[in-house]
Amino acid sequence: MCGIAGFVDHALKGNGGELARRARAMGDAIAYRGPDASGIWIDDTPGVALSHRRLSIVELSEAGAQPMISADGRWAMSYNGEIYNSDDIRRNPALRSIVWRGHSDTETILESVAQRGVDATLEDLSGMFAIALWDRKEKTLHLIRDHLGIKPLFFSRREGGIYFASEMKGLHAARAFTFDIDPSSVASFLRFGYVPAPFSIYRGVEKLMPGEHLAVSVDGMCVRRRYWSAADVALKGVAAPLEFSDDEAIEQLQALLADAVSRQMMADVPLGAFLSGGVDSSTVAGLMVAAGRGPVRTFSIGFPEFGFDESQEAAAVARHLGTEHTELIVTASDALAVVPQLAEMYDEPFADSSQIPTHLVSRLTRQHVTVALSGDGGDELFGGYNRYRLAEGMWQKLSKLPLGIRHTASGVLNAVPMSWVDGLASLAPRGLLPSQPADKLRKFANVMTLDPEGIYRRLVSQCEDPAALVPQAMEHPIASWSSAPIGALPTFLDRMQLLDTITYLPDDILQKVDRASMAVALEVRPPILDRRVVEFSWHLPRRFKIRNGETKWLLRRVAERMVPKHLLDRPKMGFGVPLAEWLRGPLREWAEDMLDPRHLGGGFLDVGAARRLWADHLTGRRNWAYALWTILMFEAWRRRWASL
Repeated sequence: MCGIAGFVDHALKGNGGELARRARAMGDAIAYRGPDASGIWIDDTPGVALSHRRLSIVELSEAGAQPMISADGRWAMSYNGEIYNSDDIRRNPALRSIVWRGHSDTETILESVAQRGVDATLEDLSGMFAIALWDRKEKTLHLIRDHLGIKPLFFSRREGGIYFASEMKGLHAARAFTFDIDPSSVASFLRFGYVPAPFSIYRGVEKLMPGEHLAVSVDGMCVRRRYWSAADVALKGVAAPLEFSDDEAIEQLQALLADAVSRQMMADVPLGAFLSGGVDSSTVAGLMVAAGRGPVRTFSIGFPEFGFDESQEAAAVARHLGTEHTELIVTASDALAVVPQLAEMYDEPFADSSQIPTHLVSRLTRQHVTVALSGDGGDELFGGYNRYRLAEGMWQKLSKLPLGIRHTASGVLNAVPMSWVDGLASLAPRGLLPSQPADKLRKFANVMTLDPEGIYRRLVSQCEDPAALVPQAMEHPIASWSSAPIGALPTFLDRMQLLDTITYLPDDILQKVDRASMAVALEVRPPILDRRVVEFSWHLPRRFKIRNGETKWLLRRVAERMVPKHLLDRPKMGFGVPLAEWLRGPLREWAEDMLDPRHLGGGFLDVGAARRLWADHLTGRRNWAYALWTILMFEAWRRRWASL
């Protein structure tokens, strides 16, 4: 895993000194992504520079150093990620004549491109990656992002060239142009807690989309194409469902996952796994043990003060699997200490509060290993989110009630003080109620009057009404329920899963993990998001995802082959923090400073509307924790970055 940056700037043709200075500054800005080595490569004739920061994982020698030049001298590459089928690609007959310098996957990609071309190489790649390739013959820069968007890549096309980097910090460090906040991005951020791709918080700065290949020639011609599309995969999958028995489905999924896990255990450095004790991470850890490559290290954190601690369950799974388990019990003060670091860690506004425990478990893990496998992707692919089951069931019931009755019921539920709900819930035995019942009841009340698309949109919204907070700003358009190809999917569940896979997964979950882990130079690999597993999941009939109210039915059956059912059979728990209580308690002073009306929002937010949310929250009339967290994260980010 690494950090990459670079540019093509025609104004710097022939100025080798400035090309090198900028490239080095851009790389240094993200040095924590690759603390083991650094390198730059320049071609001053067209004004091209590539920068690389290396976290050495495979081929630790200089044979894996970047930027790397192809043997024929035509191609220069800076690359972030891992390719898990590197050995398979090297066996391609077209590469038979190559005299390999080492065993790095970087060299595999580069020489495959040199011999077979960019398109043919992309057809074969299996892994996570952000790639920058400069074609010295055609004078063209190629930027490529992996299939699911695991690795980030920002870019900005400017007059006379293009700049790119793994993180926004790299673009700032170039000092080549100004950065203007986009009000529509602020509104979208308040809605979701992230800025949806391809947009960024700044005008003129974009995110490369998952599965996208951008080619920019020296004369300014730009070609963008999707070499792989989750939407296309979904449409093809539901059109050709696999009809097989339960046992056959379990065998096929286990075989696919076992191969993906085995391939992703490839490393020349110590490796382990995150383990929460849930279905996804337990499956990955179990398959690592089954791979038989020696002791497996697992890592988890516990936070008993938070009220939804999973450390005991994780430890029980670890004991059953026989892993070398390391656990850290986190106090509220430990977690709160991360909050001031978030604006530095996430150099674009980001407000998924699970960023805090994700960083803490990454920091713990990095003290022992350099690579960790995770269970990310299981919910999106196999129907694991509670909202899938609840939203469908909710709509089936609500659609039978007149709209007027639904409005009345919604008003009654919204009038119930959330403190009452939490108080009553605390009396119930553990396991009978979901975590954070008051928040879930409020969400239910707020979706009672909506149609299916509105129900989904509300359930994934951090802030219910961004327009009230960002006056005269329209949210960015995103994929809608009825638009192609989402509208072509036959079921409510299909549409929710695809929307999550193309938005929430790459823009929230994967970017959260990338920043939280790379801040401590830890590489995290999600084997469930192997492209073959993704494609297989879309061919599965519904009964393999949700059956008799049980989510992730098929993935659970695979997990139960390695871990007893009683260790896995518990309500799904989040990985968040008790925001509502913290904002009224230990974070109140910090929040008051961020919400100071003299400075709040920098002209982008309606200060009065934000302060009303804060006042309502403090009195307990409403729980606005998620909406307030987006405002606070925007303000913390703005104070750190907006003046640059």
